[in-house]
Amino acid sequence: MKKTIVFIHGMFQNPKSWEKWIAYFSERGYNCVAPAWPYHEGSPEQLRQNPPAGLGDLMLDDVIAAMESAVISAGGNNPDINAKPVIIGHSVGGLLAQLFVSKNLASLAVPVSSVAPNMMMTLDWPFFKNVATITNPLKGDDPILQTPESFHESFCNTLDESAAKLAFETYATHDSRNVLRGCLGPSGHIDLDMPHVPMLFISGKEDQIVPTELVEKNSKAYTDDVSGLTTYREFAGRSHYICGEPGWEEVADYVYQWIEKHQEHTVL
Repeated sequence: MKKTIVFIHGMFQNPKSWEKWIAYFSERGYNCVAPAWPYHEGSPEQLRQNPPAGLGDLMLDDVIAAMESAVISAGGNNPDINAKPVIIGHSVGGLLAQLFVSKNLASLAVPVSSVAPNMMMTLDWPFFKNVATITNPLKGDDPILQTPESFHESFCNTLDESAAKLAFETYATHDSRNVLRGCLGPSGHIDLDMPHVPMLFISGKEDQIVPTELVEKNSKAYTDDVSGLTTYREFAGRSHYICGEPGWEEVADYVYQWIEKHQEHTVL
């Protein structure tokens, strides 16, 4: 029997961003679940046109609580490690995937273009520019509003203008500055020395939001070599929009093969 996969989206996205991956893994027999963060339910277009009241007050802890509930419902509390779900998370969702691994709620995890825990940084100008723009304390709790231009520049910079506009119209949402602020605080901390289940870290070489060197640094920061396993895989020519841009099938294929290989394992 195939496992359940819980797909966790990141900032400026909602569950619709996983529709291609859900179809891909469902066709291969997996039970796929893609929960929405608070204030992220519905169509991206409607969410942009009518930002939910309270969106700017959304905290990382609120997102963690909602996603943890979904993971537990998918079998995360099952004492049988192989009955727990696989968690695939993008960006902030990748950080959540790592958090849920640390809480023993996953059988496997795939952080994709993941925000790093423990305030890990890298000397990359686009990275610092993006973090500063989102977390700007002078903006208070005002939501950060995506535009076609900002989405193209930072999120899907490998696409041409028309493709980027379509990606924005189909998948982009506005978001809360407080989520990323929370990632940089205690709620984004993980004990990297704890034993853990296998994790596959995916990055895109042209990512302007979470650079490849930070994803690789994150993957190598785990110290458990007995019961845990971390794998790092970089894809050339891919942006932060790696799960939706042309060639997403190659990424999904690699993840699928990795999951199939690691489905049965022993945790000491």
